[in-house]
Amino acid sequence: MLTSSRSTRVLAGLLVATSAVQLGALVTSSIRLADVTQWFLMPLLAGWVLAAASARPRGRLVRLTLAALAASWLGDTVPDLVPSSSSFLVMVGFFLCAQLCYIAAFWPFRARSAVRSPRPGSSARPRWRPAGAVAYGGALVALVVACAPGAGSLLIPTVVYGVCLVSMAALATGVNGRVALGGAIFLVSDSLIALHAFTSWYAVPQHGFWVMLTYVVGQALIASGVVAQRRGGTSGSADRATSGSADRATSGRPPIVAAEGDPVPGT
Repeated sequence: MLTSSRSTRVLAGLLVATSAVQLGALVTSSIRLADVTQWFLMPLLAGWVLAAASARPRGRLVRLTLAALAASWLGDTVPDLVPSSSSFLVMVGFFLCAQLCYIAAFWPFRARSAVRSPRPGSSARPRWRPAGAVAYGGALVALVVACAPGAGSLLIPTVVYGVCLVSMAALATGVNGRVALGGAIFLVSDSLIALHAFTSWYAVPQHGFWVMLTYVVGQALIASGVVAQRRGGTSGSADRATSGSADRATSGRPPIVAAEGDPVPGT
């Protein structure tokens, strides 16, 4: 029986090897091989998360990340099984579910994100960070403006997905640097898909290769950052819970104990 540490190494190796085969298949236009190998990417990454975060309870962050990876896997596979006329919408639908799972996973960390700023030593609500809000808001506006002329009847779904995608990337900045980078790269990947689908001027050689490279790297960074947050967040959460319990003692309210790797509400 494989130990948890060995399992993570084996699964990481399989993920890297499968990704390399899939990307190579895209470069050589081996479409069937590229499609089949893509089906195994998210299960391998989810298996790695399960092995790396095997101790229970796994906490909200890990559970919702696994749900996002499951939805992503459906977005990778189901479109190949439905008529081509509906495959794009099916893919978008499943990846919208993935973005919503990530948003829910990262939401407790929003006060530390690039668009929010906690007030030191104060219980007041976090304030907005104009620079972060402008950066991510600008990315959303630019993407919608670029895609709107060619989106036609899909304009509203495009805007909805764009809002969720950018929200995910912005909220990811509150977890840790690795998750933030992964969210940004995932944003780039899906933006490439949108530009390819809805614009006439977008023409990047080996488009599929760059989409999949940024997709796999983005998802892997998010997953590894979530595991790192879970492993490193235990002591931080415990410290915050301990210090917070003294403050709450005078009000007669019981202290809130966070799951491992999850922030204590109100921080």
